[in-house]
Amino acid sequence: MNTTQSASSAALEERFGRLLAARLTAGNVELPHEVSERLRAARVQAVARRKVAQQLRPAPVVLSRGGAATLGGGWWTRIGSVIPLVALVAGLVAISVMQEDNRANEIAAIDSALLTDDLPPAAYTDPGFAQFVKTSDDASER
Repeated sequence: MNTTQSASSAALEERFGRLLAARLTAGNVELPHEVSERLRAARVQAVARRKVAQQLRPAPVVLSRGGAATLGGGWWTRIGSVIPLVALVAGLVAISVMQEDNRANEIAAIDSALLTDDLPPAAYTDPGFAQFVKTSDDASER
């Protein structure tokens, strides 16, 4: 269906172009030689540009079963769309691992500070520990 429409529109464009060229040529008889030569050079340039423009074709549009339009298609398009997703997942995994390492380092620093402190770890669970802290704070303030 699209090929017949594009063929008929191309034929109409060609017919219009020929009619326009004939009309311009008929009116060219009354013009001075210098002007007619400039017009001829302009026509040659226009035809050359038209030929270059015809060589450039847009990428084919492929409709998938879901009805979504995609340009091109194939394995390279699929790989190109999966690569950013893989990079995103890898980045999230790397961030998670780094955060777990930071938490482990912080906990290790707290544990080592507790173990190297003057008080043994069992003293922190002793009911008299709060009293000890209060008295040592009062003594240091004086």
